[in-house]
Amino acid sequence: MTEKLLLHGGAIQQAGAVRQKGEQRRTASDFMQMEQDRGISISATAMSFDFGSHKINVLDTPGHQDFSEDTYRALAAADNALMLVDAAKGLEPQTRKLFEVCRMRGLPIFSFCNKMDRPALAPMEIMDQIEEEFGLETHPIVWPIGDGDRFKGLLDRMTNEVILYDKAEKRGQRATVERISFEDKDAVKAAIGDDELFDQLVEDEEVLEGLLPPLDRERILAGTQSPLFFGSAISDFGVDRFLEYFVDFGSIPATRTAVFDDDIDNEDSVTAAHPEFTGFVFKMQANLDPNHRDRLAYVRVVSGRYEKGMKVKHSRSKSNKMYNLAAAQALFGQNRESIEEAFPGDVIGINNPGLFAIGDTLYTGNQKVSFPGIPAFSPEKFAYITNPNPSTYKSYSKGLDQLLDEGAIQMLRQRGDDGGGPIILAAVGQLQFEVVLARLLDEYKVEAKLEPISYSIARWAEGGWGAVDSADADGKLFGTLIVQDRWGRPVVLFRNDWKARDVEEEEKELGLKPYSLPPQIV
Repeated sequence: MTEKLLLHGGAIQQAGAVRQKGEQRRTASDFMQMEQDRGISISATAMSFDFGSHKINVLDTPGHQDFSEDTYRALAAADNALMLVDAAKGLEPQTRKLFEVCRMRGLPIFSFCNKMDRPALAPMEIMDQIEEEFGLETHPIVWPIGDGDRFKGLLDRMTNEVILYDKAEKRGQRATVERISFEDKDAVKAAIGDDELFDQLVEDEEVLEGLLPPLDRERILAGTQSPLFFGSAISDFGVDRFLEYFVDFGSIPATRTAVFDDDIDNEDSVTAAHPEFTGFVFKMQANLDPNHRDRLAYVRVVSGRYEKGMKVKHSRSKSNKMYNLAAAQALFGQNRESIEEAFPGDVIGINNPGLFAIGDTLYTGNQKVSFPGIPAFSPEKFAYITNPNPSTYKSYSKGLDQLLDEGAIQMLRQRGDDGGGPIILAAVGQLQFEVVLARLLDEYKVEAKLEPISYSIARWAEGGWGAVDSADADGKLFGTLIVQDRWGRPVVLFRNDWKARDVEEEEKELGLKPYSLPPQIV
């Protein structure tokens, strides 16, 4: 889908696909070797293109549930969400999980029912699924004419036009379209060439007109009504309709809530018109340029204007300390271009000297600004990692550090271990482990080994080591593994849900939390 958006925006000349066929090119957004080898998206990427008088910034996110944490971070930077629904499968588990994040953040949600050129569920059934599962009312902007081999095109319900598509001669190129007024029923019937599909279209439109509440932009922006589109991204059917209406109905750079001067009672909104520069780090990426072992922080600009060489303050540092943003870059997948300025809604890349963490706020002005942090997910998979080859220790250590900064994985150690002891990697899903091993080998030439351990839940103990020691001495933490995170804070690993719930309920002084945020810099 992302590739077709870029194609319509003129940012690329030919769209790729996550899974290639024949000579079809790779996607612009999937640049890691493992993404290309396996045909899956692993890491969120940032891209932008112009569409008419609008600039659209796209955060392309992984679809696999093992990488949902990376998707969650990208959603923290988004102003709108596009929910792709498989026309044959309907709603999938990872869609349900991420919808709740969108709802929590109040994002406008645009729904696109994809793969209509394959056998599909009835459109009404898909609408019912979304409303029953999510309590989200959908309003079809377009309506499909058939599915699978009989998929002919769409009825644009806003313009009352039937749009018939012909596949492009080559995959990855734009489809050709024919438009016919729906008022001219004879012409529409002849163009569709299938009496059954024509009769069904007329009947469906009568039902929709009689039952649907009106389209309401205020409700769209509030996330309570979702414009619904149908089509096929790979065949370029319906993508043009989505783009046309997205720029009409979508949210422009949104207002963000922030805490000022570390006073939780001093909370206020930061609009795009706020005179000072503000932005926050939502993603890290190591080795976009493997030749230079770089580390890049992705910053979403919230207000003000970035200017090359400007000095900013950092939310976790002392308020009088300034940092020079000597250069920023516009991002397009793996490619980068130096820029002189950036504005609210833009995503820029800045070099990270090891200072910035995901969720950090950067700002100018006398008032300290802190946007809400972006917590790390509670991991569910754990394994010891070892490097059998001592000669590659330096590369191994550097590789792990950079992958940790990215949030590609979490790291735990035995209590009091400042380095040199066994390392436990913690992940949301098994594929994260495989990515770490593959990237260590591909980017750092290190062949590491993993040994899984039988724990499935992690809880951070905000009560500190004193509370942990007390509970442990009383036998309350029997059967758990007590470790520390990369900042030396206590973490308790549990083997099952019931034990974790029991300790959470009985040992309140532990302050067990399923997430963590980076600490303040002293």
